[in-house]
Amino acid sequence: MSKHRGKGFACINYPIGMNLGGDPSQALVHSNPDGKFMVALSSIDLGQGMKSVTRQIAAETLGVPVEDVYVDTADSDTGPHCMGSFASRGTHRVGNAVIQASQEARAVMLEAAAEEMEVNAADLMTDGKGNIHVKGAPSRSITTMEAAQAAQFKQGKTVSGRGIFLIPLSDVDPDTGEMTPVSCFAHAAMIVEVEVDDETGEIEVIEMNSSYEVGRALNPRLVEQQLTGGAWMGMSHAAWETTEPYYPERDHGPVDFNHYLMPGPGDIAPHNIAILERPAPDGPYGGKGPGEMCANPVLPAVVNAVFNAVGVRIDDLPVTPEKVLRGLQANGGAQPQARR
Repeated sequence: MSKHRGKGFACINYPIGMNLGGDPSQALVHSNPDGKFMVALSSIDLGQGMKSVTRQIAAETLGVPVEDVYVDTADSDTGPHCMGSFASRGTHRVGNAVIQASQEARAVMLEAAAEEMEVNAADLMTDGKGNIHVKGAPSRSITTMEAAQAAQFKQGKTVSGRGIFLIPLSDVDPDTGEMTPVSCFAHAAMIVEVEVDDETGEIEVIEMNSSYEVGRALNPRLVEQQLTGGAWMGMSHAAWETTEPYYPERDHGPVDFNHYLMPGPGDIAPHNIAILERPAPDGPYGGKGPGEMCANPVLPAVVNAVFNAVGVRIDDLPVTPEKVLRGLQANGGAQPQARR
């Protein structure tokens, strides 16, 4: 009776969005008289950082400080159309729509500033600090607030923009019907180390080491937090969570969250993350977004680690102590595999 350690490896390719109908998302951007900008979306922030990322994208495109941009996710009745916050599509699809809308609003803002300053709009640039000035002559400037006020109160212009992003529809093989369902993929690889008690069947995740390719990390801190939280969720799926522990029998199913098992703070394992950036050609500033793939590699990596530790191959999640003990009994005890 002892504890055995094992390591498991898994890697994945994860599709971003889908191809159905071009997978469209729309965005609207407009300025207020104080020079602040509002981005209107129907793309809901589920806690993944949608508002923060689209705010950054809009500010970068408009050429204004990020604190001068606000995001209203409204709803499907009052906001522009969006396919939804799913399929890890938010950053890629919505971000592109926000860029397009912001470019249109920026063009109007520069036209208003040019008319006010009596120069050509093509000769103007923004400094990202709330100012618009003539290229090569920073002393000749106007604030974005002054440009917005001139547009709305003197020139009769709306500093606003509309954006929609559609991915190109895939070619279809006339003989097989084969097509490409997505526009780009994100990638991940993970190594999980576990400890398995061959007397109780209990599993403890000791450490996780992972590498994620996310296009470009538009907000590195948010990406890291999402990857950390996703790994915890994957670990929970792998070794704890189940609504029907004796499936197909429905007996002893949890009836509330007091009986539904999930890992607690003491179960969270150290996680070392490497974020790889390979900007996506069709992504907003190269971004893809980590999305659901945060949790995906954890499950097979844990299963492989258990096999490496005691020689029990589990093909039905979660990997509960009962399943490990049954496997050990069938194998005649623990059979640790060679570790590389």
